Amino acid sequence: MASMSIAWHAMTVEDVFQALKSGRQGLDSEEAKRRLQEYGFNELKEKERRTALGMFLEGFKDVFIMLLIVATALSAIIGYYESMTVQKGFLETYADAITIGIIVLLVAIAGFIQNYRAEKALEALRKLTAPKARVFRDGREMMVPAKEVVPGDLLAIESGDTIAADARIVESVELKADEAVLTGESNPVSKSTEPVKPEASVGERKNMLFMGTHTIYGRGKAVVTSTGMNTEFGKIAEIVQTAEEEETPLQKRLDRFAKKIAKVVLVLSLIIFVLEVYAEEALLRGFVGFVSAIIDSFMTAISLAISVVPEGLPAIVTIGLALGAREFARRNVIIRKLSSAESLGSVTVICSDKTGTLTKGQMTVRKIFVNGREIEVSGVGYEPKGEFRESGSSIFAGNDSNI
Repeated sequence: MASMSIAWHAMTVEDVFQALKSGRQGLDSEEAKRRLQEYGFNELKEKERRTALGMFLEGFKDVFIMLLIVATALSAIIGYYESMTVQKGFLETYADAITIGIIVLLVAIAGFIQNYRAEKALEALRKLTAPKARVFRDGREMMVPAKEVVPGDLLAIESGDTIAADARIVESVELKADEAVLTGESNPVSKSTEPVKPEASVGERKNMLFMGTHTIYGRGKAVVTSTGMNTEFGKIAEIVQTAEEEETPLQKRLDRFAKKIAKVVLVLSLIIFVLEVYAEEALLRGFVGFVSAIIDSFMTAISLAISVVPEGLPAIVTIGLALGAREFARRNVIIRKLSSAESLGSVTVICSDKTGTLTKGQMTVRKIFVNGREIEVSGVGYEPKGEFRESGSSIFAGNDSNI
């Protein structure tokens, strides 16, 4: 019934009502409950949330980090072996292993912070959706939680409302909507009930209202066509959750370098091990001598392997990117992800759509000047929160005739 393949914007109002099995009186409560069971809650769903431990462990999947982990383990083995023959303190014995381990841990923590921020992307989208909606049920207007809105519900729309779901407009009285959050267009869109071409883009669908957008003028009614993840806003949420982060050129080069280092270390260690065994004449020293020679040769090969691994490279790269980010900050450019510093290093001009990218397309009253008075107003955007303050003291606007 409420199929995403249906071009609701190309249909007449009566055809939309017929397809949705609804009408100008809205749905009755029982039908609304049945549809809620069929379509589910009108909310942005997220895929299985990654645990904090899972996000932290993802930082160890990098080839270079795995190489450093192996180096840490081998350093600990060598330290333990040496402590059996030479008396040393704990820190002196395991100094190399501890140093490499700290580097690995710091890199993993940095990766965890990036993953954690990515998990917050869907929460940011959720904050843009409406908490409640006014619908017609059983022939009368009522307020319901936005998540209980279903396809076929008739929405009552007024200026300043946040739209709860995608809906086809069936009545419009000078209705205008701000769709910057969805399309990036800062100019308000005048709405009507007339059908438009089937191939019309989202921004051209003048007879539709979309989840997460706002009405800024007029009033009207609209019948819900899609809810939850089937809305245009839901499509964005789906993209946000399924998008895979691509590696930067630097990350790709480091990965290739790590694989080459691993191969070189393996080959050299094997060669050194064989040469050491031969030099020690292990086969001529009896069983005990043979075992001792094998262990000595193995430790020599491991020592060589560790010395070849550039354990300080991740730290050097991170410091280099941090210095780049600091240089950007001096020029009023804030870098959210450290790896972006590499890509942005060669950028001279950034072309960007302002509204919806750098701004929200929302105007907020900050100060009121009336009868020689200066009144400060707090709060941002369309959220009905804030207070009026005069000379540092809070005042109640309802008792002030000037306001």
